[in-house]
Amino acid sequence: MSPRVRVELADLRIAASGRDRRELLRGLSLELDGGQCVGLVGESGSGKSLTSLALLNLLPPGLEASASLRVDEQQVVFGSPAHAALRGRAFGLVPQDPLAALHPLRRIGAQLVETLRSARGLSREAAGKEAEELLRRVQMPDPRQALSKYPHLFSGGQRQRIAIALALATRPRVLIADEPTSALDARIARDILDLLDDLRREQNLALLLISHDLPLVGAYAQRLLVLRGGEVLERGDTHAVFAAPGHAYTRELLAADQLQKLPAPVADAPVLLRAENLRMRYRGAARDALDGVEIELRRGEGLALVGESGSGKSTLGRALLKLLRGAQGRIVLEGVVLDSLSASGLRKLRRRIGVVFQDPYASLDPRLDIARIVAEPLRIHGIGDSASQRAKASELLQAVGMDDSALDRYPHQFSGGQRQRIAIARALATSPDLLVCDEAVSALDAHHRAAILALLAKLKRERGLALLFVTHDLAAASAVAERIAVLEQGRIVESGETAVVLSQPQHAHTQALVAARPALAAIL
Repeated sequence: MSPRVRVELADLRIAASGRDRRELLRGLSLELDGGQCVGLVGESGSGKSLTSLALLNLLPPGLEASASLRVDEQQVVFGSPAHAALRGRAFGLVPQDPLAALHPLRRIGAQLVETLRSARGLSREAAGKEAEELLRRVQMPDPRQALSKYPHLFSGGQRQRIAIALALATRPRVLIADEPTSALDARIARDILDLLDDLRREQNLALLLISHDLPLVGAYAQRLLVLRGGEVLERGDTHAVFAAPGHAYTRELLAADQLQKLPAPVADAPVLLRAENLRMRYRGAARDALDGVEIELRRGEGLALVGESGSGKSTLGRALLKLLRGAQGRIVLEGVVLDSLSASGLRKLRRRIGVVFQDPYASLDPRLDIARIVAEPLRIHGIGDSASQRAKASELLQAVGMDDSALDRYPHQFSGGQRQRIAIARALATSPDLLVCDEAVSALDAHHRAAILALLAKLKRERGLALLFVTHDLAAASAVAERIAVLEQGRIVESGETAVVLSQPQHAHTQALVAARPALAAIL
C-alpha cells in the first residue's frame, strides 16, 4: 500500500488573457487526501474541468492561472516546471472519452509499454509484463489478448478500464476522474466507479471525482464541492450536504434529479411506426446486433429503448431511420413500407422524422450561425425562401425556450444545454411526426437534463409527436416515455409501461439495470 498523499490547492483563479480578463474560476480551494474521494459537481461551464486541467498544469493557451499548491507539505510554484513534473508522478487522469484519449492506430499494448518505459524506465520485457498486470488489475477480460488489439475493438466500458490502466501505469498518488462515466450505461458506470473506489482504498489513492451525476457522486465521495459560475457555493461532508443543502443552487440540483413521471399511455392512439423482425449483423461480428426485434409506436407516445452498451439500441434507431446497409425486416410508417420507397421517396419521407443526437456540439456545424443551422432542413427539402426560413428559425427557437438574440450567434457561444435546445429546434423544422433522440441528455448536467426532458415532454404533448428515446438513463426514460423496451444482445427481453417495468422488472437483465442506478433516497 502506498503512503498517504495530501494535496492542498488554495485560491485557484483562472482568467482569460488579453483584453477580456474575464475570471472563469474565482478563489477555489480544495484538499485531496490519500484514501479519500472528493466529488466536484456543478452544471456545464461551472469550472469543473478547468479545475482538473489547472491541477495537471494543462490549461489551454489564452488562460492564466494562479494558486497556492502544496503536495505532502512541500510548496510547489503553480505553473512551474516542478508543477508540470507532477503529471504522472503524482497526478493521473482518467478522461471522459477514452476513445478520443487512446491512439486509434496503435495497439493497446504498445501504448501501455510506451508509457511504462517513458515514465518508469522499464525494459521492454518488464514493461510488457507490467502492462498485462495492469489490465488484469482493472479487470479486463483476457488481458494478454487485449494487449494486441486496437481501441475501436473494445466496448465503452472496456476502453475506460484501459484508460484507467494507462493512468495507473505511472503510479500516481492522485487520480483525477473527469466525467468518467457520462457515456456509459448505469451498470457499466457502476462497475467503473466500483473499480476506482477499490483502487482508492487498496492503494491509498486520493480520488477527485468530477461529475454532473449527483447520485453517483453521492454514492462514492466522502466530501463534496458544488460549483457554479466559477465559484464554490457549498462544500462539506457529502451526506450532510445532500441531507440538508445550505445553498439554493444545491437544492435546485437535487430537485432536478427527481424527474417528473409521465402518465400511462393512451391505447387508442393510431399506430405511427411499426417494425417487424428487424435483423442486422455487422461484418465480422460473431452475433447479430439485432435479432428479430419488433416494436410499435403510436402518435403522441414516447417509447424508450434502454440497455447497456452494445445491446443494440443505437443500431435499432439507425435501422428504423434506414441509415444502415444490410439491415433486414419490415418497417412501416403510417401505412408506407419504407423498403418499397426509392431514394427520392425515402428522402421526401424523412421530412416527417426529426433526429436529435447525443453530442450537440459535434452535430452543429461550427461555421454556420444558428439561424442557418435551424433552417437547414428547410433548405434541404426546399421549403420557403430565405426570409421565411429565418422567420421559421425564430419561431422554433422560441418553442424551445430561446429568443432571437441567438439567431446570429455560433454554436461555441452557447452552453451544452442551449446547444441541445438548438438541435431540437432544428429537428422540429419540418414539423415531423416522429422525433428520434439518441442519448440526447447523457452529456448534460442534472439542471440542463431536467430542462431538456421537460421540453421534450411538452413538445410531445403539444404537437402530438411520437418520440423514440434511445438512452441508458432509466430516470430520463421514465420522464419522457410512457412505454419502455429493454434490449440485451440485440433482443427485446422486456417491454411494457415504463412505470410498471421499472418498478416491477421481470427479466434478470432489467433487474440488474434498475439495481445499478443509485438513488438519492438511499444516499440520504
